[in-house]
Amino acid sequence: MGVATRSTSATTSSSPLHCIWCSLRSHQSNIHHTGATNMLILVRHGRTVANAKALLQGRVDHPLDDVGQDQARRVARVINDLYPEARVVSSPLRRARMTAEAISQNVIIDERFIELDYGAFDELALTDVPAETWAQWHADPHFRPPNGETLAELDVRVHAALDELTDEARTKDIVVVAHVSPIKSAVVWALNGHTNMSWRCALDRGSITRIAIGPRGPSLVGFNDTAHLDVK
Repeated sequence: MGVATRSTSATTSSSPLHCIWCSLRSHQSNIHHTGATNMLILVRHGRTVANAKALLQGRVDHPLDDVGQDQARRVARVINDLYPEARVVSSPLRRARMTAEAISQNVIIDERFIELDYGAFDELALTDVPAETWAQWHADPHFRPPNGETLAELDVRVHAALDELTDEARTKDIVVVAHVSPIKSAVVWALNGHTNMSWRCALDRGSITRIAIGPRGPSLVGFNDTAHLDVK
């Protein structure tokens, strides 16, 4: 999906990782069209026990479970092959830091990429949130969970962080390891869209989303890539 790759003698034309590289290469023209040469690479953390139980997981600080640690290793493999010189930035929460540290031991923490604060809804089962609450949440970016954070507030902090990274990302690839809500917010930022667009995005754990940074601004060139998670 529109990324520059490097060759390796360990990769053969029939290997699974080579197939991933071919898929990424097939969209190289997308980046050339934007005039961009460098990327913001957004990685969603691996699975935690709360994810496995389908619970809302905001500021509660669970580590990765065994599946999540395996996802982190797989995402690290492809990131280090495709973006070996990238700077790595992470949310401060353990699930993000553990994923980031699988990629690099030199991780910069940025609090602005922390997950949405679900307040009283933290660790509530998705099915236990009343239907009318979901409807209000979807319709109103200023809806606030009890003692929590609005999506509009999340957009302000995430977009400010991305604006600051833009100049550096024009000359250097940057990996940001974060959570579902900040990464969806980054997609809204790249598309110059509205906060409510984030509800239309499905984002898997361990996925990679890419935003090319060029002279005409950011361009979304890859979203929710999970092919690397199938490579043994």
